[in-house]
Amino acid sequence: MLPRRYNLPVPRVAVLADIHGNVPAFEAVLADLAGQGVDEVLVGGDLVGRGPEGSAVVARVRARGWRAVKGNHEDYMLDFRQGRVPDDWLFTEEWSAARWMAAELSAGDIELIAALPPSLASEVLPELRLVHGTPRSNNEGLGPWSSERELSEQLAAVAEPLLVCAHTHRPMVRDLAAGRVVNVGSVGLPFNRDPRAQYAIFERTARGLAVELRQVPYDLAEIFQIYDSSGFLAAGGATARLLLLELEHATPFLVPFLKWADAAQAPREIGRIDEFLAFFRPDEPLSHFYGRLRELG
Repeated sequence: MLPRRYNLPVPRVAVLADIHGNVPAFEAVLADLAGQGVDEVLVGGDLVGRGPEGSAVVARVRARGWRAVKGNHEDYMLDFRQGRVPDDWLFTEEWSAARWMAAELSAGDIELIAALPPSLASEVLPELRLVHGTPRSNNEGLGPWSSERELSEQLAAVAEPLLVCAHTHRPMVRDLAAGRVVNVGSVGLPFNRDPRAQYAIFERTARGLAVELRQVPYDLAEIFQIYDSSGFLAAGGATARLLLLELEHATPFLVPFLKWADAAQAPREIGRIDEFLAFFRPDEPLSHFYGRLRELG
């Protein structure tokens, strides 16, 4: 090892994703980043959607000149703004939160997210390829449940030996024969039962690229207040209320509610949430929930 006075700078890259319009969580990560000495910050998509301050998040990313990829929620917001949704999505309660979030974005926000690429390589660590979901789709996800075969196939689809992704809101580091797959988790809406804002830092070491998964506490009461003061909670129907529960418990509620409503033949409306919550157990594995759900059929 070189003496300290001759140590060379260590290239460091931060990747954050799935901010989902949660400014308090994003601000906590920005404060944490200030002390990390990173050379590049990349954003793995889903700046917007599933939260009330998408425009404010886009503004912060734009102001810093950070490069980002397009997530599936960018596509959802574009579909609403560009009239590519079924007619009933424009008036049913089920889609009221999505309508509100799409309307909250400015024309400049729409222009920026429409131009986002599906993937990009780091300029500081060119071994790193970033996508939102998988190299094939921003609406597919990789997580701790993914098999080695599936991960190897996704890694083989890119030229770089480090594939970095997001989308599932669950951090993961998996080493394979051909390289490594890392899910950086979610800044604004984690699903690993840890409500802290989560992101990752990569750096080159003598042994290769190292990854640090970071967790940053923030005040959940602040984002709860923004849900209320922005009007999102009142306008967003069942979806907005379920998203609040996701923030609090750091586990999915919205998709389980939709699956339960289908199995129970119940409307996807706020008036049925209490009935759903009587059935749903947020602390049990989702596989158990889906098993009980099959019994309803």
